[in-house]
Amino acid sequence: MLKIFICPIYFLSLQYKINKNMKDNILVNKGKQLALMLRHDKDAFAKGKIDNNGWRDVAEIMTFGFTQDLLDEIVSSNNKKRFEYNSDKTKLRARQGHSIPVDVELKETTPPDILYHGTATRFVDSIKDKGLIPGTRLYVHLSIDEETAVNVGSRHGKPYIIKVDCKQMVQDGYKFYLSNNNVWLTKFVPVKYLTF
Repeated sequence: MLKIFICPIYFLSLQYKINKNMKDNILVNKGKQLALMLRHDKDAFAKGKIDNNGWRDVAEIMTFGFTQDLLDEIVSSNNKKRFEYNSDKTKLRARQGHSIPVDVELKETTPPDILYHGTATRFVDSIKDKGLIPGTRLYVHLSIDEETAVNVGSRHGKPYIIKVDCKQMVQDGYKFYLSNNNVWLTKFVPVKYLTF
């Protein structure tokens, strides 16, 4: 009879990896659910569950399978710092990326001379025709560096980076905003300010 011996240290290591992967998956999935709830839930906005500044009650969010600890971990561990609490942690909002008409109290700010927009190659022809438009969101999102723009573009397919001449845009009267998590925002970027 063949006996198999499994090293207890290996077994514990394997168990740790499985548990960590499960926890990471839960955080990612619940983070995506939270993003939808705070950025795109038109019904909740219409019913007043999301206020005009994008805040939603934590107690109400918790009725959707979130705990306070899970919300804290999503907020603190999100690599893009997408979410923020109010001062007493009773409300939560997304910092930008909304398709519902909220005012997240952005301050107009002068951008660097050049910013970058990460997209997928399949959208380039449309951008060359129409410029950068917010689509279903309130603002066009721009990145401070090419590396960040590549990461953004990679989420949508083969990445393509477009340079934006912000210096000229500001001179021509366009407004820019910087979200609390350092995403540059503007309403629209005409083609003449883009370098492909």
